[in-house]
Amino acid sequence: MSSAAVIGAGAVGQRIARQLASREDVDRLVLGSRHTDRLRGLASQLLDVDVEVVEPGSLPEVDVVILSLPSGGHTALAEKALERGAHVVSLSGAVSDVEQLLALDKRAKNAKKSVVVGAGFSPGYSCLLARHGAAQFDMVTEIHIARVGTGGPASQRQLHRARTGTSIDWRDGGWRRRRGGSGRELVWFPDPLGAHDCYRAALADALLLVPAFNDIERVTARVAGTRRDRLTAMLPMLRPPHPEGGPGGVRVELRGMRDGRHCTDVLGVIDHPSAAAAAVAATATGWALADELPSGAWGLGMLDDPLPWLAELAERGVRAAAYEGARL
Repeated sequence: MSSAAVIGAGAVGQRIARQLASREDVDRLVLGSRHTDRLRGLASQLLDVDVEVVEPGSLPEVDVVILSLPSGGHTALAEKALERGAHVVSLSGAVSDVEQLLALDKRAKNAKKSVVVGAGFSPGYSCLLARHGAAQFDMVTEIHIARVGTGGPASQRQLHRARTGTSIDWRDGGWRRRRGGSGRELVWFPDPLGAHDCYRAALADALLLVPAFNDIERVTARVAGTRRDRLTAMLPMLRPPHPEGGPGGVRVELRGMRDGRHCTDVLGVIDHPSAAAAAVAATATGWALADELPSGAWGLGMLDDPLPWLAELAERGVRAAAYEGARL
């Protein structure tokens, strides 16, 4: 019997629970949150699986622990999960969480378990697109990620903080740290999102992509923002976050060499970020339950073959597109 625990009862966590409950390889589902009232109603709707709702405390005995709670604290929970012999899937895109989770690589390998880091929309799906697009090059030298839109309230709060944080880019063999909100760039996303001004922020994409690509020279990540976003970034959120962030998109630009020529390919996806993030996490959970993931702590850009993941995500309705001459 296979089991999974979803820790976090926000918009993404509830979507993950629904997707896992529909999987034939999940027999028992544990839902954990400080807000158990949100989960009891959800649990009554999940009829095809044994569901248990638990409050914060010791982690349950399960095969996979999915961390979809707000950023911060993911590493402590991941350590406890590894001690209990569980795989870990974390959706946090916060720089501190990602750095600390990646540092669990040796511990996860010793336990012969996987810690999948940044298994969301961006980072997450963005890393899958980067790995897939790289197969069209002889050598990839640059990767540039841009995103627009947010998931549930936790995602919106995390991104609000990220706008004032320090961005981390990779350039010419070293990390470059710059002020969040700088580096404005007009980025065209797939229709109907269109063009958005994008800025540096404390985003973790580069931390996950640089280890996955040899000879990479530049990796950057930006997020769309309005003038109001920039003016209010230093203040607390002035109004409560929306339950759902609306449609969003990710744009992945790859530059490198193909047949002796400098080339640029661009891949993109449009979806509700909370739905896409939940689909990525549920897919990672399925592969972990099947024991088909490498041990250690790693991001999705390090997969040898992302095509099976992209195919499964396409079946779940998350479909990528190539444009500006790219091939997918």
